[in-house]
Amino acid sequence: MDAAHDQELAVLLARAQQGDRQAYEKFLLEVSAVLRPFIARRMRRLELVEDVLQDTLLTIHRARHSHLPGRPVGPWLYTICEHRLTDFHRRRRRIARVEAPETEAPGPIVHQPASQPRSFVLEALRSLPAKQRRVIELLKLHDLSVREVAAQIGMTESAVKVTAFRGYQAIRKMAGVTRK
Repeated sequence: MDAAHDQELAVLLARAQQGDRQAYEKFLLEVSAVLRPFIARRMRRLELVEDVLQDTLLTIHRARHSHLPGRPVGPWLYTICEHRLTDFHRRRRRIARVEAPETEAPGPIVHQPASQPRSFVLEALRSLPAKQRRVIELLKLHDLSVREVAAQIGMTESAVKVTAFRGYQAIRKMAGVTRK
């Protein structure tokens, strides 16, 4: 993004911060055009570019008040976008650790040797009481926050933390792992 385009976006964002809806719509369209290729250059699967772009635009929307008028917009935008990309890749890696690849047919998990940590953890998770299992699934497999899990299940945040902790302890005990 050149300095003139950055200045144009800064003016649009400043007007949007003052309540100009049309300026904000134009700002988002311009930002989308700038960030889409930026994201595409950093993604292996181009079909996921729009997901990251939408997540980035939502973050920009939530943080639009934090941009200081008169300052360049480019560094602010790219920083937000880099953070969204990092979060996206972390989430994908975390999910990939516990999900079977898309090419595998779904089916029951068969007992495998303890050298297969993913299978062991999934089996251990199945053996937990329903409430502990649900809390851990929501926290670790669905990537929800403690607050979101508490709201969804109808528990306090403290109760969610204790339930998850006890579930983790039970899984460690099944694996023969002790913490000091």
